[in-house]
Amino acid sequence: MIEIHNLSKRFAQHTAVDNLSFQVQAGEVLGFLGPNGAGKSTTMKMLSGFLAPTSGRVSIFGCDIQRQTLQAQRQIGYLPEGAPCYGDMTVRGFLGFIAEVRGYRGAEKHQRVAKAVAQLELDKVLEQSIDTLSKGFKRRVGLAQAILHDPRVLILDEPTDGLDPNQKHQVRGLIQSLAADKIVIISTHILEEVSAVCTRAVVIAHGKLLADETPLQLQSRSRYHQAVTLVSDGALDQAALAALPGVAGVEENANEHSLTVLAQPGQVIFAQVNQLIHARGWQVKELDVERGRLDEVFRSLTRGEVA
Repeated sequence: MIEIHNLSKRFAQHTAVDNLSFQVQAGEVLGFLGPNGAGKSTTMKMLSGFLAPTSGRVSIFGCDIQRQTLQAQRQIGYLPEGAPCYGDMTVRGFLGFIAEVRGYRGAEKHQRVAKAVAQLELDKVLEQSIDTLSKGFKRRVGLAQAILHDPRVLILDEPTDGLDPNQKHQVRGLIQSLAADKIVIISTHILEEVSAVCTRAVVIAHGKLLADETPLQLQSRSRYHQAVTLVSDGALDQAALAALPGVAGVEENANEHSLTVLAQPGQVIFAQVNQLIHARGWQVKELDVERGRLDEVFRSLTRGEVA
């Protein structure tokens, strides 16, 4: 596992990371969330051994990242923010260089590079210099070098930054396939990423831990958890909906003849709403139940509001 214990980092008078503690087990995909400046990238750099903490410790499968740095780093694949690569190298040359740095030679080196190239679909740009690649392809090259040595831990800082929707889907599928026997930590501010691939989410702001839950548990904090949205052909009786047992309120939506009925905490109101629809004979075109809205919970947590 990865163990983070009382981890802190201070730069002069600024505290970037403030006494973080949590563990991550093999098979987990941990979403590390926070607004810009929350301390996410600083934490990633300390986890990977590229930045020394002011206090606290990090253990990677029993190896202390400060005292046994090389043993720990051999188990890590790291994609830093911005995916820095040697721009004058070709993709093939760069991945071959990384393979050699990792200690691979001959047939095994070529096999490792070929597998990473296939997984990230880089064969069309193998002979291009990295400087000439689009932002999305540079990101994919960065991911390829991170997985080349089949690490037990993947630390990915904004892994889908700059990718188009098809590429995002591909990379998320790759992450899910890799996660079966690895620890994957994804630092991101893209909430869609958390719902798509993460089994757990840690939220930080101002370097402090605010929440550590599954995405579904975070969604259940939302005021829209178990809310029911109706879209109809005609006007709907807001007062009748608001009077139903377990209903906290009714909101009008931007679309005409569309309402969202909010549930009181811990209540499930779909059956009551559906019964009223049939009793009134409303012509409802859409009827949706929400799990909750991560963006709302994220804003509440990071602004210090109750969620």
